[in-house]
Amino acid sequence: MIVLYQKLTYWLSEHPSIVTFRWSHTHSWGSTWSFLFTSIALYLTLSTLLHLLLGLILKPGRPVPLGPIPAIHSLSMSLISATIFAGTLLSAASEIRETRWFWRRSKTPFQWLLCFPLGTRPSGRVFFWSYLYYLTRFFHMLRTFFTILRRRRLASFQLFNHSILTFTSFLWLEFSQSFQVLSIILTTSVYSVVYGYRFWTAIGLPSACFPFVLNCQILLLACNLVCHVGVLLLHFFKENVGPTRLTKVKTKDV
Repeated sequence: MIVLYQKLTYWLSEHPSIVTFRWSHTHSWGSTWSFLFTSIALYLTLSTLLHLLLGLILKPGRPVPLGPIPAIHSLSMSLISATIFAGTLLSAASEIRETRWFWRRSKTPFQWLLCFPLGTRPSGRVFFWSYLYYLTRFFHMLRTFFTILRRRRLASFQLFNHSILTFTSFLWLEFSQSFQVLSIILTTSVYSVVYGYRFWTAIGLPSACFPFVLNCQILLLACNLVCHVGVLLLHFFKENVGPTRLTKVKTKDV
């Protein structure tokens, strides 16, 4: 077990490609603003055109058989999400261990997860997995086309949700935004379970006797709300404590 853990730690957080990663507009695929807006616009356009085209060709309500494609997609997303979850968790632990000397007087490890220290740049282990998470958002978009083909409906909320989440994950990298580590850990842990369940049901195995996917989505939403409240409280207390300390320093100088 120890040898397995050491190998996983190396491949998921200590590999040179992970440690030396740097978010760059010239070296990172899909890292430009033009790519982001073009890809989202293309996603919205293709989804709408496919929905309209099927309405002209096929009878209303007639699904298009996709065979094992949705099951393969669900299995792939479950495995990818589990890998990103493990990689982000191990990378965050390594980053905290190696940089704690710099911020330990002003933050706790949990506060580091909620809010990065000032001057943090989008490079290193955590941002490598954040970049992979950003790329998987485009793989997520395929579910919209599956919904259009199988259920013959265009869900506006699904279009909006995928577009916003892709845009948000890009902002995390572009501006080294805080909270992304916890958000990725929470989201990928839920996705690995949800997509694993979808694969389970897609191959004909029995489904749960309650809305499993919906309950997981509600749980994820509740956890994200709690973490956002934590970020707001952290910034609120910093703003209140900061001026007090500054006043004391000025008084001593005078």
